[in-house]
Amino acid sequence: MSMTMWNKNPMMDELTRTREEMDRLLGRFLTATPLSSFETRSTRLEGWIPAIDVSETDEGVVIRAEVPGIAARDLEITVTGNILNISGKKEEKEEVDQEDFYRCERRFGSFRRVIDLPESIDPERVTADVDNGIVTIRVAKKPGLRSRRVEVKPAGRRVPVPG
Repeated sequence: MSMTMWNKNPMMDELTRTREEMDRLLGRFLTATPLSSFETRSTRLEGWIPAIDVSETDEGVVIRAEVPGIAARDLEITVTGNILNISGKKEEKEEVDQEDFYRCERRFGSFRRVIDLPESIDPERVTADVDNGIVTIRVAKKPGLRSRRVEVKPAGRRVPVPG
């Protein structure tokens, strides 16, 4: 049995690591779907877009956005007509200082979400609160502009049109 010995070359080790990292990043880029690229970026806060839930009732619209680690003072919510804008920024600094080791990492980023609301909303009656990383925005509807349910009948039965 023959064994080949390789001389260790620090420069070649570094080039190999760099090449492997480039291959990994390029592979992630080429195989990423649009949503998975947002998920990857959301962990680094670059181009971060928080997940939202929107629900509507007869009384209004409720929007919940996941904004972990963002203080209320760093959130801005505006309503113009029937357009809701949610924006914010996050700045984090993590520092580890030990006897033979020091690391300081900074992560920062901002986001903006624009949501079209129904014409029936009242832009003067909007509230927002943040709790445990979830901002909840409640937009009331104008009185008298509530939707009504329309009965859908099978095509076999003709219903006269009121007139």
